[in-house]
Amino acid sequence: MCLTFDKKPRRIGVIGGEDSSLEIQSLAKDVGKEIAKRGFILISGGLKGVMESACSGAKEAGGITIGILPDKNTSSANPFVDIPIVTGIGYARNMIVVLSSEVIIAIGGRHGTLSEIAYGLTFKIPIIGLSTWDIEGIIPAKTPEEAVSQAASFLK
Repeated sequence: MCLTFDKKPRRIGVIGGEDSSLEIQSLAKDVGKEIAKRGFILISGGLKGVMESACSGAKEAGGITIGILPDKNTSSANPFVDIPIVTGIGYARNMIVVLSSEVIIAIGGRHGTLSEIAYGLTFKIPIIGLSTWDIEGIIPAKTPEEAVSQAASFLK
């Protein structure tokens, strides 16, 4: 398979925890589907939980997924990651996830997600929040569709 693009592909990062509820995972899957339906590339940390659910939804809708992995082994990527990028730098890879994204959708999450939110705010990357931390600077969304619509508005 050879990937070709008529124009520069736009990238939306999805961040959230590995240990997430089924409700949060369902939101993430729907966000992934919406990202793919609109032709965006999904970037995540490439592991389980929100990351896997979002990637699963994107693949179901025919999208492309990139996983920025914390270790040095591609086998840690969830099965829905098309392009695994190994870093070997642990949680420090959170900065790479953020800086590789043009806009971020935060779904649920704990401290790792909070660190990615902090990087996004620091580097002035727009962050849309769906059932996540209530922090100044995060743009709240009520549904996956609204979250992706808001993210898409930053990519025009």
